[in-house]
Amino acid sequence: MIIDDQHYDVIVIGSGAAGGTLAGHLASAGKAVLLLERGGAMPLADQNVADVDLFRKDRYHPGEQWFGTDGDPFSPQTIYALGGNTKIWGAVLQRMREREFGPLALQEGPVPSWEIGYADLAPYYERAEELYRVHGQAGIDPTEPPRRGDYPFKPRPIEPFMQELRAALERCGNHPFDLPLSWSESTSDPTGDAELFGVEPARAAARVRIRERARVRRLHVNPTGREVRGVEAEIEGTSWLFSANAVVLAAGAINSAEILLRSATEHHSRGLANGSDQVGRNLMKHQLTSVIQLAAEPNSGRYGRSLGITDYYWGDSNVSVPLGAILSGGGVLQDALFAESPPVLSLVTKLLPSFGLEQLASRSVAWWASSAVRPDPHNRLTLRGNHLQIHYLPNNREAHDRLVYRWIDTLKQMEADPLCHVVKPAPTHPRGEAPLTVMGSVCGTCRMGSNPATSVVDLQGRCHELANLWIADASVFPSCPSVPIGLTVIANALRIGDQMLATL
Repeated sequence: MIIDDQHYDVIVIGSGAAGGTLAGHLASAGKAVLLLERGGAMPLADQNVADVDLFRKDRYHPGEQWFGTDGDPFSPQTIYALGGNTKIWGAVLQRMREREFGPLALQEGPVPSWEIGYADLAPYYERAEELYRVHGQAGIDPTEPPRRGDYPFKPRPIEPFMQELRAALERCGNHPFDLPLSWSESTSDPTGDAELFGVEPARAAARVRIRERARVRRLHVNPTGREVRGVEAEIEGTSWLFSANAVVLAAGAINSAEILLRSATEHHSRGLANGSDQVGRNLMKHQLTSVIQLAAEPNSGRYGRSLGITDYYWGDSNVSVPLGAILSGGGVLQDALFAESPPVLSLVTKLLPSFGLEQLASRSVAWWASSAVRPDPHNRLTLRGNHLQIHYLPNNREAHDRLVYRWIDTLKQMEADPLCHVVKPAPTHPRGEAPLTVMGSVCGTCRMGSNPATSVVDLQGRCHELANLWIADASVFPSCPSVPIGLTVIANALRIGDQMLATL
């Protein structure tokens, strides 16, 4: 083992939405930061795939095997690279609704309170939108929470046929709005991500060191078990030991929990910071279903996400329980999530030649239905030797199914609209749920709370049992909202960064 002879103010583990943002924030305050990233820089060609190859290759799979609920191995879709899963996230950055900070009643039961409210995160949401150059327009989304002003930048132009669909939705009584999107203005890499807005500013600071391809194996504590004294990482086959005054886990809800479980000691026999037995539990991932419309005229299949619909967010004319959000899926040939779970088309995509797949994509308009889920202690990750065991059973399914069928009814209304010429009726609307393999946007495995008996970190993100260990990623979420979680991860990382700066 090589012991690094430099001692840092903070070690940040992971460079995604949480770690990349936090590293940049701490660096701007002049702190000596070591950023450890398991992957390296993702080639530009892999970041901007807009081709049938998206369906042909497991491009966004790291090559490791996890075990699923049925006991069978699977290869997860997740990114180990500078910027983490923000490299393929679609860049939709929405604020959680006020009511989602809980307590909130879903159809299957209650969702707990976060013990912090929307007002606590609102100023950090504002900072996050400015930092990530979010393009949008306030005042159209009927469920949008209060905000002090408009978005930092105006909405991006959308495809002409999507403009026609927007008009058709409005005639159906809906309120479509421009999805708030992170945009870099770079012609070679236009989509915003944590490498661009977090890692690169950190790299420019004099007191920041970034170690790529550094897989953190475990954390080492002092004899009392109250402080982390060393971070052990494997770099190019060699073990390294790093030290700092404070350590931040930001490796994502799966890998942060794994590191804690693998760091078991005499004082922490069930895993580090796991006296509550909550590390790894309450794993949550959105209920996501893709729905396809048949385009009347061919499109490129290569365009970004554009429209959101929240008219059914809190229910519809028949029920008063939350149903969820609808998001346009972007071009089928550039949506990495769709390529992971193409509805009904899974076999077809394997059999069709590239030309046929291109034709199929050009005649498709993709939508995503997204619903919240409840924390369930039985949905969890555990260790299975050198592998991870994931046990996950989706919940809130009835409300999600209602959202999907309600949306299909809306699609049929659009297709029957004589003024809408860009889509046409079809015998069916192919659809399919995102599979277990989609692991790029999960949360909840190290829940936040004021009670050490039922949570892993306190409301400031510090582990109850370790004085100098923080967790800043989505693993601390007590619940999973219907909107994408990226902006909330960024805002909370900025909030935790301020808490850390006040104590360092």
